[in-house]
Amino acid sequence: MAWKNLKQLGLVDGFLIEHKALTELDEVNALIDWVRIENFLSNIHAKPRGEKSWPPVMMFKALLLQSWYGLSDPGLEKQLARDLLFRRFVGLSLAESVPDHSSIWRFRQILEKNGLLTKLQEDINNQLAEQGLIVRAGEVSIIDASVIEAKNCRPNKGVD
Repeated sequence: MAWKNLKQLGLVDGFLIEHKALTELDEVNALIDWVRIENFLSNIHAKPRGEKSWPPVMMFKALLLQSWYGLSDPGLEKQLARDLLFRRFVGLSLAESVPDHSSIWRFRQILEKNGLLTKLQEDINNQLAEQGLIVRAGEVSIIDASVIEAKNCRPNKGVD
């Protein structure tokens, strides 16, 4: 069986109003080398029978959100179903269903069994750190470490 095709956005997706809150993770998404992550995941294969499997990169993106936002598997399923920010980050159209919590759990188990989960998380953290991003639970912080020379200011008169 093949992977599900998530590349095509639906008609409804085109009607979404762009809002700053929906683009918070776009910069993070753009900074990560997803081809490199896809290469890590290349040995994970879809099952030969049954329903089409979720693409590994999409599932890994979901696991990142789970880690960053401190969600359980059922909590991640709910957030993917109702949060436009999460859907946008993982590449799910509004017309697409979401992976259920057992699919999320099974995917994590496959990564752990193949020794990939820790490697992938470390790789993501390193990529983001190189770009000046720090991810903490529930937030993504962009750190600009530029040194800017400030003009000397004179002390206010009358202030000791």
